[in-house]
Amino acid sequence: MSENATLPTLGDLVWAPALDHPELLAGPVLAALTAWAQADPRVAGQVAVTEIDPDHAETATLNELHGLPPEASANCVLVAGKRGDDERVAACVVPASTFADVNRRVRKLLDVRKASFLPMDRAVADSDMEYGGITPVGLPEGYRVLVDSRFAEEGTSALMGSGVRRSKLLMPGPLLCAMPGVEVVEDLGIER
Repeated sequence: MSENATLPTLGDLVWAPALDHPELLAGPVLAALTAWAQADPRVAGQVAVTEIDPDHAETATLNELHGLPPEASANCVLVAGKRGDDERVAACVVPASTFADVNRRVRKLLDVRKASFLPMDRAVADSDMEYGGITPVGLPEGYRVLVDSRFAEEGTSALMGSGVRRSKLLMPGPLLCAMPGVEVVEDLGIER
């Protein structure tokens, strides 16, 4: 069986091994995937990338245009809060059919009085990724990465940003949950 035999596919998009297409990845994403692949051989054959029209990067539009199942889409939002002078930042990865429970679940996990979304300009600057393409792969050290436990279920997929708006990453949900630094969290996403 070849290394790419397990490469995931979805919808009518053309998928390829992500590490074979560094031009479709933001710098931090490529660096993180490369390091992860050295530690976990599944990464090279199970993390895929596809090029998309950046004008169609929004989840609902992309899903409709390319026949993608909404349950496979993962939204990644950056959230911050303070405890005294200590700022705590986390990436929250939830199914696109839900939204991150920032006011209760995330706030408690960060152990802060108030949690809110990181302003767009700061999220882009800190992550070195494009707005609409921010992904949990390759975020700055010190960011917690919280992933909804629904992605841990066998047979799930995680379709998410690649750090740039012109492409998307796809990997099995359980592989996302095994990414270094990930914390799998029950009830991170609330149904819409």
